[in-house]
Amino acid sequence: MNWMPFPYPDQAYVYDAAGLEANWARLHAGDLEAFPARPALVDAWIAFHAGDFHRAMKLGLAQGVSGYSVAHKATCVYASDVEADQAAKLALFDVVAERCERHQREQPDNPAAWYWQGFALGRTAQTISVARALAKGLAPKVRHGLKRAIELAPGHADAWIGLGVYQSEIVGATGPLIASMTYGARKEDCHAAFRRAIELNPHAPSAYMEYANAKLRFDGKKYLDEARVLYRQAASLTPLDAKERLEAERSRRCLEAAGAAIAGGA
Repeated sequence: MNWMPFPYPDQAYVYDAAGLEANWARLHAGDLEAFPARPALVDAWIAFHAGDFHRAMKLGLAQGVSGYSVAHKATCVYASDVEADQAAKLALFDVVAERCERHQREQPDNPAAWYWQGFALGRTAQTISVARALAKGLAPKVRHGLKRAIELAPGHADAWIGLGVYQSEIVGATGPLIASMTYGARKEDCHAAFRRAIELNPHAPSAYMEYANAKLRFDGKKYLDEARVLYRQAASLTPLDAKERLEAERSRRCLEAAGAAIAGGA
């Protein structure tokens, strides 16, 4: 599979080792990854933040299980926001979900092993439709992965975002009663998850963007104005790396779509 290039190359996202370490806490406020001890993993993370996702993935995998976190993240970010082909997206998410099985066996206390499986399966569900994903039994696996990541790292802002997305997708697809009784998904828990994510990492465009998406799933007409505010917040943040740039650009597109919906009388 040929990976497409990052569409917004910028020297501002290209760190050297010292710059990466100096900005590490801010760049990884969402996933709480520790700064890598191995120079090869430093290189992998430098590639990731610059948007060279394929190189980041390969460098990570070359380090074995210790490089799985960067490999998972590079693959999932690429598949989510760069890859355009649906079949290719699904194949990449499948690879990550399967690789996380080994990661969980080798490092059962590593939040990344659980979070990225929940993320990959959740993105699979969104790609094939939540209804089909429920029929395939993906929902409990998504919830378990995200909840386990939070148990291991309560400050894992990205896992809180994922849990909020999970709650909103299930409630939106099945209705509040079935969502609560069958899947443990509740609207109030969704709001709480996103509030917690934003509290933990207020610089993450994805927190505001996904919260806006969640509100629209609940009731597009009722929450359209609130969603626009959240999209605007996401788009106004200054990205520090390729991932944040992709999220900010997606937020701008969502904001334009929300504006068009208002203009169209939604």
